[in-house]
Amino acid sequence: MKIEDEFLELIEELKQNNTMIVVEGKKDDFALQELGLKNIIELSKKPLFAVVEQISDSCRECAILTDLDKKGKELYGKLSSDLQLRGVRINNKLRNFLFRKTKIRQIEGIQLEKFLVKLFLSKKNVDRKLFKQAKKGQYIKMR
Repeated sequence: MKIEDEFLELIEELKQNNTMIVVEGKKDDFALQELGLKNIIELSKKPLFAVVEQISDSCRECAILTDLDKKGKELYGKLSSDLQLRGVRINNKLRNFLFRKTKIRQIEGIQLEKFLVKLFLSKKNVDRKLFKQAKKGQYIKMR
């Protein structure tokens, strides 16, 4: 499966399942909304215990999309373990995809990913040089 198809499939799965998604801040929230995702919780203004309670009271599955910096990894670890203790299943599919198959390290970078995916999908046989030029100067690069 092409990387672009896999990306879109993962986004669509989150949309269809109305999966609750946890992000660090407003820019991350905005980036995901631009992809049509809803049911997003920002950590920036809430204590972690309140977020864990809100999620565990309202759903059985969520995706944690914190950044891949030190703070984001710490938040992910704490949220993941606390939510699993309360019976919430963690959907890591999109997180694993982004961090293993792209160079995205901040969730807000998904906006650029959307642009590149649209560009690539809008032309059936896009020239690799054109694709590479579109990536120059951007914050992410697809592997």
